[in-house]
Amino acid sequence: MAQLNLGLAYANALGGLPTDYTQAVYWFRKAAEKGYAEAQYNLGDAYANGLGELPMDATQALYWYRKAAEQGYPEAQYAVGKLYANGQGVPKNDAEAAGWLRKAAEQGIAIAQASLGVRHFYGLGVPKDETEAYFWLNLGTSALDDTARSVRDKAGAKLTATKRLQIQERCRKWQAAHSRNYEGGEDGVVRVSANTRVF
Repeated sequence: MAQLNLGLAYANALGGLPTDYTQAVYWFRKAAEKGYAEAQYNLGDAYANGLGELPMDATQALYWYRKAAEQGYPEAQYAVGKLYANGQGVPKNDAEAAGWLRKAAEQGIAIAQASLGVRHFYGLGVPKDETEAYFWLNLGTSALDDTARSVRDKAGAKLTATKRLQIQERCRKWQAAHSRNYEGGEDGVVRVSANTRVF
């Protein structure tokens, strides 16, 4: 755990340390090799973005994201889903993408909820279903861009007013039941980077 914390300190200039991605990657790798999911996720992110002395490498990013995702780390589950959705480091696979996005969405990752909603609307890797689209897009409302907001509105327009109210009530119940996990945890932080896309 100390190695992970040291990596985070170098990555975020904490504790008086300078920002040094090369050192951050070194310590993330040490912790990742010991099985720490957060370190595996951060190492995957380093490969995805070419941080430190690492080249941008979607295959390596997927390898490390997947290790963290398989341990239930929700941000990594979203990252794996996004790589499958975009065919980065792996052949494009809508069904595999949707499966990983669902895992992250069920843990409260807003961008994954929005992505899953869009996928349900268009039938990308999941059955086309306006009800599920409207549900997931409403849960992921904090991560909606203009395109996803438009899809949510289109899905809602295909439903009766009574059905929309039922789905909104379902969303409230889901949020209450998942309040500890919703949008990233007890701190209420939505973990969405500025360059994420919802599909």
